[in-house]
Amino acid sequence: MTLHEDTAEHEEAPETGGSTRRLALVAAVNFLGFLVELAGGLLFGSVALISDALHMLFDMLAYAMAFGASYTAERFKGGDEWSYGLHRLEPAAAFLNGILLVPMVGYILWESYQRFLNPVAINPTMTLIIAVGGLLVNLGSVYIVQDGKMSLNERGAFYHLLGDAGGSVAVIISTIAVIVFDLPIADPVAAVLIGVLILVSAGKVLRGSTSILLERSPISLERLRDKLTNIDGVENVDDLHVWQVCSQLTVATVRLQYEPTSLDQQQAIRSQVHQLFSDREIDHATVELVGDMEINTGTADRTNHDH
Repeated sequence: MTLHEDTAEHEEAPETGGSTRRLALVAAVNFLGFLVELAGGLLFGSVALISDALHMLFDMLAYAMAFGASYTAERFKGGDEWSYGLHRLEPAAAFLNGILLVPMVGYILWESYQRFLNPVAINPTMTLIIAVGGLLVNLGSVYIVQDGKMSLNERGAFYHLLGDAGGSVAVIISTIAVIVFDLPIADPVAAVLIGVLILVSAGKVLRGSTSILLERSPISLERLRDKLTNIDGVENVDDLHVWQVCSQLTVATVRLQYEPTSLDQQQAIRSQVHQLFSDREIDHATVELVGDMEINTGTADRTNHDH
């Protein structure tokens, strides 16, 4: 039995320049929003506004870290020793961002509990004005991030921003409740709701980054294996692995047993396998064909998917 190996060459680094610029812009916008909301919360006594400001602060740090990871990965030239550059920095930064959200929620819940015990009067008019401004900042940031296909860090930013927007809405509603119904307890209640939104955001980011770091397949291997075995001439799928280096670079290896065929039929099998991988947004594939008939083509094919 002869081994017929078709090995894909290493891909170039994913094009993420636009993603990096968007993350930098969103980080700058959210830092300004944080400063305004923190000042307003401290001046006008709103724990909900302070909570929303802290949410913005941690989001800003998350975007800054994501920007640093993307910027470094784009420009790192490490030679053959670093097969895929530093693109693993993307899921690592996203994982750290998710972890950083947890202590922030603890602070928000503790401060809200203190306000339940000892309600504090707030300046509802100024709080409402600043909350509306924060909502506009969040919506503007969402518009910036959701341009085209989002990377893992951009998806993390997107979830953060949706949480921020929800937090601003909660502050607005609680402030209106204070104005209309004279319910000071509405302010800490809104802060608790913001904490829940932050936990949801953290969960989504942690799930996505952990899946990449632990090399969980982004697609169903069972379905892919069924598709491969349905290719005319393929007898069995001996070994199949699909994983992600980062959210924009998916890699696969497969070893197929095939019945003795002509050179043209072997090439047809190879082409169908690569097309199948390409349809599933696999960027870099290594395909090994194992058969009884020695056919030495000496060719190397590549599966490309443009982002």
